[in-house]
Amino acid sequence: MPEDRSAAAYHPAMRILLVNDDGIHAPGIQALRTAAADAGHHVDVVAPLIEQSGVGHAITYRSPLQIHEWHQDGRFYGWQVDGTPADCVKLGVMELCEERPDLILSGVNAGANVGLNVFYSGTAAGCLEGAMFGIPSFAVSVYLNKGVSTNFPRIAADAVRLIEQLREARPSQAAWNINFPATEGPPKGVKVVPMQWLREHEHVERREDPRGRPYFWVGLHPLKNHPVTPGFDVGEIAEEYVAVTPLTLDLTCGDAMQSLAGRQFTL
Repeated sequence: MPEDRSAAAYHPAMRILLVNDDGIHAPGIQALRTAAADAGHHVDVVAPLIEQSGVGHAITYRSPLQIHEWHQDGRFYGWQVDGTPADCVKLGVMELCEERPDLILSGVNAGANVGLNVFYSGTAAGCLEGAMFGIPSFAVSVYLNKGVSTNFPRIAADAVRLIEQLREARPSQAAWNINFPATEGPPKGVKVVPMQWLREHEHVERREDPRGRPYFWVGLHPLKNHPVTPGFDVGEIAEEYVAVTPLTLDLTCGDAMQSLAGRQFTL
């Protein structure tokens, strides 16, 4: 029998739960749904009803979560959730998906989620919430640069191929943050790099309304807030590489644990 060299032979079909923070109507999630389905995977969409950018890992627990079916071209497309990306993952895994997902995809987000912005990102939170269930999870974002058009279908197709390769490598890490650069053509390549955790500066812009009362815009520009350092996620997308960063749920500082080992404290 001849060897099967089709794409399905290398990347068996998976059940994918697809979420985002830009909302179910955003072009990024629609492109990622199409790319994953075209690759032969089963996709369940559970996404926020409205944009949830910058909500971080917030969950809804003081009020009920409402869900609505969304149909496109007369066919069921997915579930709209009046909640956060983390809410969407919880409901998807525990209630809305007919079977437990093999994979969580969050994105494609319109805007990079690199450096300390990972902590603020609803896209990253969707990925991390999936990892809390022990499900391999991937956040996908693209840096937006003025004057550079964003080709969501190309980015989504590239992301699916990259994720299939990461799954094939079978790493132990359950959460992955993937950021695409702002380029008109293909990126220069892919680099696995750590998160740039040092903040260079923060920007808050003060303005006044017509009545003279102050209000503020908080800046979250990922490349201006952080030092653009080669070998880290911020620096590599600035150099037009795709930055892949494994994330961990454990925020424990290992150095501090080691330095305090054996020390006794009194009250």
